[in-house]
Amino acid sequence: MTSETITPTGAGHADEPIVRLRHPGRWVAAAILAVLAAMFVHFVTTSPKLRLELVVGYLFERSILRGLLLTLELTIVAMLVGVVLGTALAIMRLSHNPLLRAVSAGYVWLFRGTPILVQLLFWFFLGTVLPQISIGIPFGPSFASVPTNTLITQFTAAILGLGLNEAAYMAEIVRAGIGSVDRGQTEAAHALGMSPWVTYRRVVLPQAGRLIVPPTANETISMLKLTSLVLVIGLPELMTTAQLIYGRNFQQIPLLIVASIWYLVLTTVLTFVQTRIERRMSRGTGAFARKRIRLAIGGR
Repeated sequence: MTSETITPTGAGHADEPIVRLRHPGRWVAAAILAVLAAMFVHFVTTSPKLRLELVVGYLFERSILRGLLLTLELTIVAMLVGVVLGTALAIMRLSHNPLLRAVSAGYVWLFRGTPILVQLLFWFFLGTVLPQISIGIPFGPSFASVPTNTLITQFTAAILGLGLNEAAYMAEIVRAGIGSVDRGQTEAAHALGMSPWVTYRRVVLPQAGRLIVPPTANETISMLKLTSLVLVIGLPELMTTAQLIYGRNFQQIPLLIVASIWYLVLTTVLTFVQTRIERRMSRGTGAFARKRIRLAIGGR
């Protein structure tokens, strides 16, 4: 039984109306979801224990905004470290040098195989096993040294933990993007006398960006939420600040709602930016590739 009946024109029969297939299950599901949504809104607006006035009061509180700014700083710096180092690791993984490939593979294996929480704590407590960081001749005298705890502050430990872990994931993302570029373009660039670095920079990476950018945007959104893990080392970002406040006034749920609202706002903004970038990069894919080849040939 089909969802509609079509009569050929001129067959001598009157046109019959299209009878669409009914889906009662959809209406039932919609009704259930509407009831659940109404119950949720009623609970939020009528429950005095949620303390919505406290949520509104703390939403733009000065310490919360400082924690929000620190969260943004951690996200940006950690992603920069991850993207730059991850790109280098991906290029090493694709190298013909077996040592470079082994180092890259070992890095990805180590940092993807251990929890990020463990890595944050490792960098924060590194001074307990390495009191001094020295610069000098390997296995010889040192020219300068500095206490590890002075060099690796809370912020530095957070960047090392988040950024180095992100680099392992970005290495695989970039490697997959580079692998998607037709090998013939690389061979053509080498035949024209372009160096491997120029080939990567002007031919391979711009085309691989179409596949690299969307998952990188997803990693950025994930990084924004992963910054809450620096709570374990006491860095006062958004989540840590909320915890410090509700540790004093014992209003856990209102402060958690405040933190959640700001995370949702930032995630929404990043998702909007990601969508715009993906739309822009999906336009004229073939023309983009031809343009990059012409520019590469003209500027080699």
